Amino acid sequence: MSASPRLTIRGLHVRAVQVPMRLPLQTSSGTIRTAPLALIDLHTEEGVTGRTYLFCYTPLVLKPVCELLGNLDAVLRGLVLAPLDINRLLHARFRLLGTTGVVGMALAGIDMAAWDALARCAGLPLARLLGAAPVAVQAYNSCGLGLIGAQAAPAEAESLVAAGFKAIKVRLGYPDLATDLAVVRAVRAAIGDGVHLMSDYNQALPVPEAERRVRALADEGLYWIEEPCLAHDYAGHARVRAASRCPIQIGENWWGPGEMAASLGAGASDFGMPDAMKIGGVSGWLQAAALAESAGMPISTHLFPEVSVHLMAATPTRHWLEFVDWASPVLARPMVARDGMAAVADEPGTGIDWDEAAVSRCLAP
Repeated sequence: MSASPRLTIRGLHVRAVQVPMRLPLQTSSGTIRTAPLALIDLHTEEGVTGRTYLFCYTPLVLKPVCELLGNLDAVLRGLVLAPLDINRLLHARFRLLGTTGVVGMALAGIDMAAWDALARCAGLPLARLLGAAPVAVQAYNSCGLGLIGAQAAPAEAESLVAAGFKAIKVRLGYPDLATDLAVVRAVRAAIGDGVHLMSDYNQALPVPEAERRVRALADEGLYWIEEPCLAHDYAGHARVRAASRCPIQIGENWWGPGEMAASLGAGASDFGMPDAMKIGGVSGWLQAAALAESAGMPISTHLFPEVSVHLMAATPTRHWLEFVDWASPVLARPMVARDGMAAVADEPGTGIDWDEAAVSRCLAP
């Protein structure tokens, strides 16, 4: 077998889009009705293009992220496409400023696009390039089911299960515990006992109130309780974990493997769920997966299912893939989960290509 050719970066092409969400997501921080995405194309001199996207949470951040990526074009141009080396170079470049927030998002986007290009060049799915078999991963439906109340939540929950999923997630953090309980019970009655029900507080509670609520939720059959208090309060989460008979899940706000290691050291959670963007792209995820294996921690994913399914295939302690369809309207081949399982497609890279007509309709002003 001949070796894959060496690739040289020609430049970045970045576009900002705002994609309408099929099911708006209302959390304790507000309601998200459109997905602000930065679409990244990393072009090489050899004609191979790596693609990925970043979820920017709010349109207020979309433009700064795209501008920073545009500024990095000159830094990347002419570099050999070696994702680990590029990752180290860019982190060194931003060492004094720091590599969280907007900077971390941009660096992770470059990393994911670089790995996609490398896998395409090799003619392999990213999972195979990482040394893993392309497996199917159990997935839970995380679309919608925000803070919509006990009257509306059951019907929306039924619609999520109707797609074949065996697990879904409900957002909590209502002004009072009674409403949290009413919503959980209403959703459980709608979906039955054969479906796993995860819950997510989105950092809504002070530690003492979180301790009170996890005790009250102990017998409601929740699979996990996610981020009950501020994400980086690892000591607080450890207190809540000690008070809870339900597993505590955190990790979507770990900015890089270092923060994950600090969380593990504090005993902050039973489970972990790194975010492909915040943990540092594919390169950061590989470090996170090694930390999780050493700690014996089950690892799930946060968002980015198209990339994350490949990462899960290469994760020894893989647990659940979070399925959202937020990028699907601008993808040429949207991910489809069947019978609650998400499979690695047998095509080069991550499988991300753009539906250009849809992209044109969603371009941000």
